[in-house]
Amino acid sequence: MNRRRVPVLACSVVGAAVVALDGTVLTVAQPALQRDLHADVGQVQWTSTGYLVAVASLLVFAGRLGDRYGHLRVFAVGALGFAAASVGIALAPGIGAVIALRVLQGVCGALLQPATLGMLRTAFPPDRLATPIAVRTAVIGLAAAAGPLVGGALVSAYGWRSVFLLSVPPTLAIGLLALTTREPRPRETGASDRPVPDRSAAGRTIPDRPVPDRSAPGRTTPHRPVPGRMAPGPDVSDQTVPGRTASGWTAPDRTAPGRTDPPPRTDPGLSALDPLGALLLAMTLGLLVHGLVATARPGGAWTGAVACGGAVVAGVVLARHERRATRPLLPPELLRSGPVVAGIAVLLAASAALFGSLFVATYFLQDVQRLDPLACALRFLPLALLMVLGAPLCPPLQRRFGPRRTATAGAALLALGVLLFSRLDTTAGALPVGVCSALLGVGFVTLMVTATSVVVHRAPEAHAGVAGGLQQTAMNVGPALGVATATLLLALVPDGGFVPARGVALPALAAIAALALPAALALPGGARRGTRPEPVPPRPGREPCVRS
Repeated sequence: MNRRRVPVLACSVVGAAVVALDGTVLTVAQPALQRDLHADVGQVQWTSTGYLVAVASLLVFAGRLGDRYGHLRVFAVGALGFAAASVGIALAPGIGAVIALRVLQGVCGALLQPATLGMLRTAFPPDRLATPIAVRTAVIGLAAAAGPLVGGALVSAYGWRSVFLLSVPPTLAIGLLALTTREPRPRETGASDRPVPDRSAAGRTIPDRPVPDRSAPGRTTPHRPVPGRMAPGPDVSDQTVPGRTASGWTAPDRTAPGRTDPPPRTDPGLSALDPLGALLLAMTLGLLVHGLVATARPGGAWTGAVACGGAVVAGVVLARHERRATRPLLPPELLRSGPVVAGIAVLLAASAALFGSLFVATYFLQDVQRLDPLACALRFLPLALLMVLGAPLCPPLQRRFGPRRTATAGAALLALGVLLFSRLDTTAGALPVGVCSALLGVGFVTLMVTATSVVVHRAPEAHAGVAGGLQQTAMNVGPALGVATATLLLALVPDGGFVPARGVALPALAAIAALALPAALALPGGARRGTRPEPVPPRPGREPCVRS
C-alpha cells in the first residue's frame, strides 16, 4: 500500500469507530446521567434524539462540503469539534448543557462521517477500494460490540462523565493527523502505487481511465488545440486564463468522453453549495427522524405523525427546488445512477430490519426470559463476531461472484434470520437465539460491505462526499425506521407482548429485510471486476480512434 494512503485509512477507520463506540457507550451511561443530573426520562432521551436529528439532517450537506473543500479538511474540523464537544459534555453542569452539546456533537459527527468514505474514494483506486471499506466495517462492528462492555466498566468505576472522555484522545489524534496529511489528488488514485512526478493541472489524467491516444476525443494538447476549447497560441498550461484560475484549468479531464463531473471545486460563490437545498434537506430529514423517534415512544404517535407529515411537505418543496437549481445539492447524475440508488436502498432496508429486530429481541430476552444484560449480550455475541470476522471475506466474494450475487445472498440470510427470530417462543434457549443472531450478522455485514462498495465506487469522484453522506443517512434513518415500525406493531398487538411467535412485529421486519432482495438484484453483476465502473462508450456520432 502507498504510504500516503496509510494516514487516510487510519483517519477513516478510527473516525468511524469513534462514532460507533460513542453511540453504544451512551446507552449504558444514560441511567447514571439521569440520576446525577436529576433529569426526567424525556430529557435523557433528547441526549440521543438531539444528536441523531443533527447528524441525519446534515450528512449530505457535509459531504458536499468535503467535495468542494477537501474531505481531509472537513474531517479534521469534525474530529476536533467532536473532541471539544465531548470534553464539554464531561464538564456540563446540567441536563440542558448536555443536550445542547450533544446537538453540537451531532453537527461535528455529520462533518466527520461522510468524509470517512469520501477520503477513501479519492485515495484508493476502484479495484482496491473494497478492502479498506471491509476493514472499516469490521472495526465498526468491533467498536459496537465492545461499547456496552467498555461503557459499563467506565460508568461503574468512574461515573457517566468518563464515557465522553473516552473518545477525546482518538479524535484529537486523527484530527491532527488529517490536518498534516496532504489531500489526495485524482492522479494519485490510479492503480499504480508509484509516485507521480507531474502534479500540474495540465498533467493530470482521469483516474483508472488511461487514454493512450492523445488524439482521442476530448483531449487537448498544447501543440494541437481543439477549436472551441483552447485558443490558438502558446502553451497555456502554466498561465492564468481570464475568468479561470491556473489551478482550476482542468479542461482535459472534465471534458473526457462520458464524464459528467461538475465544474471544479475552485468555482467561487456560495451558490455552488446550494444552501437553500441544504436547508430543505435538513428540515426533511430532521423532521423525519424526529417523527420516527417520537413514534417509538409511548403516547408519541400524534407528535410523530405531525413531524412525518412536515417531512413530506418539506420533501416536496425540496424536490421542486432541486429540479430548478443550477447546482443542486443532490447531483442528478448521482441520483440517476441505478447502482448507487440500489445500494442506498439495500442499506436502508437492511439497517431497518436489523435494528428493529434487535429492539424486539432485547426486550424478549430481558423482560420475558428474565436474562440480565450480560447474558443478553452473550446471546448476540455471534452477531458481533461474524460482523468482525466476515467483513474481510466480502471483497474476495465480490471479486468471485460479483456484487449482485453477493448482496442477494446476504439479503436472503438476513431475511431468514429475522424470520427464524419471529418463530421463537418463551422456551427458546441459547442455541436457537445464537443461530438467529449469527444469520443476522452474516447477512448484514455482507450487505453493508457490498452495498457501501458499490455506492462509493459508482459515484463520480467529484461527488464522493455526497455519496458518502447518502450512505450514512441511510444508516441513520434505517434504524429509526425499524424501531418505530416495531414499536407501532407491538402497540397494535398488545396480547403478544414481546414474545416473537405471538406478535406481528418480527414478521413485518422480515418483510422489510426481504425488500433488500430486489434492490440487491439491481446491483452490478460482473464477477472478478468488483464494482469498477464499466467502460464508457464513445460519444454518439464519433468513431473510436484506431491506430493502424
